Amino acid sequence: MKYPIQKKRFRKRLRKKKLKPIPKIIVPSFFTLMNLFCGFLSIIMVHEGNFVNGAWLIVLAGMFDAMDGFMARLTNSTSEFGMELDSVSDVVSFAVAPGFFLYNFAFHELGIIGILLSALAPLFGAIRLARFNVESKVKEINYFRGLPTPAFAVMISAFYLTFRNRLDWFSGFENGVISILIPVVILLSFLMVSTIPFDKIPKFDRESIKKYKNRLILLGVYFIIIVLLQDIGLMIVFTFFILKGLALGAYIFWKQAFTDDPDPLEDNTI
Repeated sequence: MKYPIQKKRFRKRLRKKKLKPIPKIIVPSFFTLMNLFCGFLSIIMVHEGNFVNGAWLIVLAGMFDAMDGFMARLTNSTSEFGMELDSVSDVVSFAVAPGFFLYNFAFHELGIIGILLSALAPLFGAIRLARFNVESKVKEINYFRGLPTPAFAVMISAFYLTFRNRLDWFSGFENGVISILIPVVILLSFLMVSTIPFDKIPKFDRESIKKYKNRLILLGVYFIIIVLLQDIGLMIVFTFFILKGLALGAYIFWKQAFTDDPDPLEDNTI
């Protein structure tokens, strides 16, 4: 039993205790975990034979991945913990999940060769993410060195979603769609560990918006195409994204080989 004087002291102690504000890091971390959850669900869907939902879940994971970076910059809550959590999630959603998808969709017919081809996604994806973590601690640049793992995964999903009802288009090849998938997967896997520059979403501050206005306009065009054309839009957008990176890589190679410009990207304006 509390006496009146004890009750007063108890109430004073309650007033002194203030609720701690929710850490800002929770906001981007939520989107990161949703990315991971979508990758996990994708693996379950593919295991159950539902390839359409499995492919769309990888795409959804890519959306959450873009959102966590945007929210981290918006709330100024970028942290080493967030970066490590993001990499772990990306390994599942954009490396293991697409590798599992490829094996179950097509490469299981090739035996051990199919296993090795499917393993390129998680192996090269893990290397790509580990390198990104190391380099981001040294210097922040305005482009990706190597194809981002989400772009690889979404491209694989877009390929399936676009051609799943048009597989007869590949009947002229000896192994059907597998004949096209093999070089596509090998090329995209090596692009992940290459040093070819690919567009990076800039920060949404005044300076970045002014500096990278053309890139932001292009992002808006990408979004409209995907909304209007859905699976075919994904295929168009990410094919263009990859071809743009390859063209820029060829331009840099030419500039370094035949001009006195050692690094055309050094000014960080492309």
